[in-house]
Amino acid sequence: MKVKVMKKLVFLLLVVSVGYLIPANHTIPVAGASAADWNPASFWYSPWGRSGTHKGIDIFAKEGADVLAATNGLVVYARFNDMGGNSVVVLGPKWRFYYYAHLQRIDTRVLRQVSMGDIIGTVGNTGNAKGKPPHLHFSVRSLLPLFWQYDAGKAQAWNKIFYLDPGALLT
Repeated sequence: MKVKVMKKLVFLLLVVSVGYLIPANHTIPVAGASAADWNPASFWYSPWGRSGTHKGIDIFAKEGADVLAATNGLVVYARFNDMGGNSVVVLGPKWRFYYYAHLQRIDTRVLRQVSMGDIIGTVGNTGNAKGKPPHLHFSVRSLLPLFWQYDAGKAQAWNKIFYLDPGALLT
């Protein structure tokens, strides 16, 4: 019995390790956008609506502009939700989830493999962005905690150990 448990733990450790070895290259996830199209201070800004803290960046663009996969990965979610509206989640390298929200249209499906730069949707203002200027809400969440990011002085400090600053990844 102990041998089976050990084999399963070694396999799990191997899978997690391989996920961290895959290189994570990134591109800005809106066609034609640059770092001038988002406010870098908006990441982890508080107070921010129903979520309390803004866990990503908003990349402003013309409605209908292509939303691109920021990195290689597997689409694990592609549907409507109340806050994000039309949303897509891609599981990418290093066990990170890339969240694309407020899309006008979703152009991908669950379990589709995407490459960096593939079109996954278009910029919109769905969900809680209805009536606001069109933009892509983009956030990056780690599956495993990043304990060194804990900041007791910040709102939702415990939650910050799971989020990366997407603007820093893109510049």
